[in-house]
Amino acid sequence: ATAVIAKKPWDAGKAPEADAIVTTTPGLAVGVLTADCAPVLFCDDDARVVGAAHAGWRGALSGIVEATVAAMVELGAKPERISAVIGPAISQKAYEVGSEYLERFLAEEPESSAFFITDEGSGEPHFDLSGYVGERLARAGVGAIADLGLCTYCEETRLFSYR
Repeated sequence: ATAVIAKKPWDAGKAPEADAIVTTTPGLAVGVLTADCAPVLFCDDDARVVGAAHAGWRGALSGIVEATVAAMVELGAKPERISAVIGPAISQKAYEVGSEYLERFLAEEPESSAFFITDEGSGEPHFDLSGYVGERLARAGVGAIADLGLCTYCEETRLFSYR
């Protein structure tokens, strides 16, 4: 998972490949596009550092939250001063995943089992992406964490979902 520091806008088509962007440049907007993945916005008011991350299951598992916090710290932020908000993402109820997802998470991070439930009807695991991202934010030392609690799949008239 890669977080980049932006000092100025990139020319069209020349933006680096990254899952997150952070900046201290006044007037430079940061953002991410998501559908069912979780957008996460970050801010350290005192250091005047902002960031945005795209946290899907892959990015969250591979450390995009921690990479974003580290990039912000590089610019003067302190984790305990960072506020983060998790935007609309697919909810656990709607996010059925294959058993290979569960196996991969358990192999890399056994305690992540807390973010999976088994659907009684299908027998398939369902993943709590927003909850997992929130846990990664807490482990990274982020001082204030909010989750909008909006499901991209369940609120199809307001939000976009790939499903």
